[in-house]
Amino acid sequence: MHQLLTLGSPLKTANGQTISIERFLGGGGQGEVYQVSVNGQPCALKWYFPEQATAEQRQALMELIRKGAPGTGFLWPMDLIEAPGTPGFGYLMPLREPRFHGIVDLMKRRIDPDFRALTLAALQLAHAFLALHAQGLCYRDISFGNVFLDPATGEIAVCDNDNVAIDGNDASGILGTPRFIAPEVVRGEVRPGTRTDRFSLAVLLFYLFHIHHPLEGKKEAEIKCFDLPAMTRLYGTEPCFIFDPADDRNRPVPGLHDNALAYWPIYPEFLREAFTRAFTSGLHDPDARVGESEWRVALARLLDGIHYCGHCAAENFHDPNAGSPAICWACQQPLVLPLRLRWQDPQSGAPGRRAVLLNHDTRLYGHHLDPHRRPYDFGAPLAEVVRHPADPGRWGLKNLGSDKWVMTNPDGALRDVEPGRSAGLAAGVRIDFGQVSGVVEG
Repeated sequence: MHQLLTLGSPLKTANGQTISIERFLGGGGQGEVYQVSVNGQPCALKWYFPEQATAEQRQALMELIRKGAPGTGFLWPMDLIEAPGTPGFGYLMPLREPRFHGIVDLMKRRIDPDFRALTLAALQLAHAFLALHAQGLCYRDISFGNVFLDPATGEIAVCDNDNVAIDGNDASGILGTPRFIAPEVVRGEVRPGTRTDRFSLAVLLFYLFHIHHPLEGKKEAEIKCFDLPAMTRLYGTEPCFIFDPADDRNRPVPGLHDNALAYWPIYPEFLREAFTRAFTSGLHDPDARVGESEWRVALARLLDGIHYCGHCAAENFHDPNAGSPAICWACQQPLVLPLRLRWQDPQSGAPGRRAVLLNHDTRLYGHHLDPHRRPYDFGAPLAEVVRHPADPGRWGLKNLGSDKWVMTNPDGALRDVEPGRSAGLAAGVRIDFGQVSGVVEG
């Protein structure tokens, strides 16, 4: 039951906007959250318990409001709110839409996003925390409870941003959530900051892709009493990555850790290498952790490499370093790659390393076609693969943007591809998109 504010009672913002308290959403250790209406627009209001409504918290909130949200994925504090006759204060923030679900729902299989949505969510998380850290801020508590995703689209929402602090200037008691806290914080050596955020982010990403914790293997299975000393050893003084290539003492146990055993081989070598580095050298050396920019590069590459099994339609990830013909992880049948669009080097015109697999549902975004001005922009699509309306066996790439493309056929013939038109897809076709160009490979 709520106990701080009365439903239906009016409040006002500092600039005179009327707030109507509509319903109680939930409570936690710091206060209570309500759905409110601000001049007819739905928002959320967090109101602190009196003992949490300190002058330091108020000052921190005012600074966060002044700075503004680092990106669109944050449910950021918008305005400080006080109520005459009611002790304490609170703050307004955007209301989390019902389409967003907690990561716990993913762990318990209450939602089942596909690999594309999961990868987009992971990519947006890396992008969001890079933006946060670029402002000299640290989150301090990256965990299940603070991150939500839309299982259909992969969009994210990061909440509880009132606990964000200036990196290196943390005097609060916030250490993070068990299992996500960096080993050096568990050991009591440092306070949370940007470098410990990177560890917590890596744990969250591992959970997204493996439905399992990266340090919980044989050593965890042997613990008889999971008390504080046991947790301190597992996550602080004796941590060991379950897939450490140089240390097999903590491998996943069949029958107990089947998610980790099933998912780890699905992903290409470059992603496994990033996780290995995050939880081996990065486990013991905070400066060796995988940075948010590195995660973005790997996750964008992972997204571009998704393709479908022709036998069971399962999503698979293309691994360019695989030494043998690829086999579908789901049905164990051989995989046939679709056409690929390989980006050309802008200087030499030679094919580069980056490629996008052209599935029936592939879309290209600003990240692909305008990478210098719109990196990691996966908003409105600028191109999509479409089937020819009169010949189901022919496929094209439809121009959804506002700029003309130039298509060169294998015989050297040129053709303009105006907005709304499509370029035919066949091996050897070259498409100049304006900022970048690519060659279709078979």
